[in-house]
Amino acid sequence: MTQTESKSRTGEAMSPVSEVKTAMTGFISDFKGFRADIHNRIQQQEERLTMLDRKQMTAARPALAASGDFDAPHQKAFNAYLRGGDDDALRGLMMEGKSMSTAVNSDGGYLVDPQTAETVKSVLKSTASIRAVANVVNVEATSYDVLVDTSDIGSGWVTETGALTETATPTIDRISIPLYELSALPKASQRLLDDAAFDIEGWLAARIADKFSAAEAGAFINGDGIDKPTGILNHTQVAEGSWAWGSLGYIATGTDAGFDASNPADAIIELVYALGAQYRANGTFVMNSKTAGQVRKLKDADGRFLWSDGLAAGEPARLMGYPVLIAEDMPDVASDAAAIAFGDFEAGYTIAERPDLRVMRDPFSAKPHVLFYATKRVGGDVSDFAAIKLLKFGTA
Repeated sequence: MTQTESKSRTGEAMSPVSEVKTAMTGFISDFKGFRADIHNRIQQQEERLTMLDRKQMTAARPALAASGDFDAPHQKAFNAYLRGGDDDALRGLMMEGKSMSTAVNSDGGYLVDPQTAETVKSVLKSTASIRAVANVVNVEATSYDVLVDTSDIGSGWVTETGALTETATPTIDRISIPLYELSALPKASQRLLDDAAFDIEGWLAARIADKFSAAEAGAFINGDGIDKPTGILNHTQVAEGSWAWGSLGYIATGTDAGFDASNPADAIIELVYALGAQYRANGTFVMNSKTAGQVRKLKDADGRFLWSDGLAAGEPARLMGYPVLIAEDMPDVASDAAAIAFGDFEAGYTIAERPDLRVMRDPFSAKPHVLFYATKRVGGDVSDFAAIKLLKFGTA
């Protein structure tokens, strides 16, 4: 029997050094056990997560997103309103103001749910209209004002001791773009709405997008400003040599209802360089398909086509190096027709719109069908008259 054991059995006190060693030995043993327990827990958690990931991949479930918690109840409530007119869920649903989906019951309608509204928006962007190249802004008011500096401040050279003279004052022009109401009225039978397999939201978005995109595209080109946007061709057109603010300058082809027989490409070249250099860098041609078919055949003096194919794979063909937007609402080549426009439309044309889309359900006016009255507020007008030039198919 050792001396330490003997002292322990007889109840004698341990020395301070022995107590510290014993305490450290116990602490290290406890820490190792704690670390092993934490390691086992983490390993089990990783195994559970791996198992869940495999199950999700096998079932092809959609990825979880933070917006899903908000969109799902709203989408269900809006779908119930479209199918049966039940608006209780929409009335009681808490919605975020920033997503522009607050229930509006004062006019008997509701804003569409975020998913449907985004579908309509994407289809509108994919259509061939000025919207694709114009400046599009979202507003909450009834109009949108564009402030344009139409002149420059004066300047001059002075000597060190010479007297300074007052320079010219710039002129600020205010262009007001009112918002007008655009509407569509598609309908469906109640029996079709009762069919759960029918994608009511997808169908409604497609029908509204077709109506809205066609109406917008036409108004942005030829709108007269009466209960609709003002189109680019509705403004006064003057020869480029006489251009002044408030009108659109044009270049004449020199031939009535066509290009010049001997030098047809000259008019296109003059049109490009009639636009200021500050706008040309972002220039785009706008014309319809029939006009594009004629322009595609034009060649320069060396026999090379003005309309060249893209150098890279997938790059669209360009006219004199500039992209071409095919807008079917542009006029055909005819006597004194401004069939081609060229300019920086992001600077030259502004589209103002409210970001919300309202839908009202009407089951009474067209029995046994249900009407869906969709409205949207949009406006547009030329915001910089120096940024757009026209090609006129006439002698002067």
